[in-house]
Amino acid sequence: MYKFRPILKSLIWGGEKIAPYKGIETDMKAIGESWEISGVKGNESVVAGGADDGMTIPELIARDKEQLLGKANFDRFGMEFPLLIKFIDARQDLSIQVHPDDALAWERHQSKGKTEMWYVVDADNGARLRSGFAKQVTPDEYEQSIADNTITDLLKEYDIHKGDLFFLPAGRIHSIGAGAFIAEIQQTSNITYRIYDFNRLDDKGNPRELHTELSKDAIDYTVLPDYRTYYEARNDERVPLVSCDYFTTSLLKLTKTYEMPLAELDSFVILICTAGSGSVTDSKGNCVEIRQGESVLVPADVESLKFDVNEKLELLTSWI
Repeated sequence: MYKFRPILKSLIWGGEKIAPYKGIETDMKAIGESWEISGVKGNESVVAGGADDGMTIPELIARDKEQLLGKANFDRFGMEFPLLIKFIDARQDLSIQVHPDDALAWERHQSKGKTEMWYVVDADNGARLRSGFAKQVTPDEYEQSIADNTITDLLKEYDIHKGDLFFLPAGRIHSIGAGAFIAEIQQTSNITYRIYDFNRLDDKGNPRELHTELSKDAIDYTVLPDYRTYYEARNDERVPLVSCDYFTTSLLKLTKTYEMPLAELDSFVILICTAGSGSVTDSKGNCVEIRQGESVLVPADVESLKFDVNEKLELLTSWI
């Protein structure tokens, strides 16, 4: 089982919550994101501690192949780690954006697309986010709304609270609002089309680049009655949250020892601890401590996990 050194990103809209939440000390300010587990080129996660301390995710895959990823995943993704895990702290509204699907991303950028999900770890009073269109619009109406600064009028807005859940398939227009603290699980892709940025200037005083034309063809204009994902949290059992071609994510809220069989999965498992603390022991006898703000990668050849709880442990589990 592997923990990694967080990759902290100072961003124009970032806040000051990530470092204390993770229990780490840093002089960095305006940390908008902590990339917890990443195979993105140039941002590859590095193992923290243990016999493989200092190894990167690509090096682990090169050595362990399907033992790490699972046979089907290794056949599908090869040397690429297929998921990117982040914590996001928004002090200001993030830009309104969209991500292309696999076909369009490959055609334009020779990259995977980006389907993702958000789990609200915490939220300030009044925090909101946007997901999807509130009414039917044409591509031309969409383009005009950017030009006349009315794009926000077209989008569905949600007040958010701890535990809220949003699934964002590629093509869905969205933005995270000020005061949101989110765990994000997504395809390994860094392709983002920035649609609207509230006329914000970068640190050099210039407007940030927009991708109006690129986004126009990438958006799914379908209108849904509700873009929130609903579930019922229960203690000491696995509660399914999202299942799609790219990841299957569940919630564990543990108050006592819990055992999780994995032998049938043929996939690595990612554990994201969103609250509490405890320890995880795998079928090979390896044990790691885990606390709020930490993430653990469990190799595919692990057959079971046992969780022991120090203080009520809340985890997102994700695999393919």
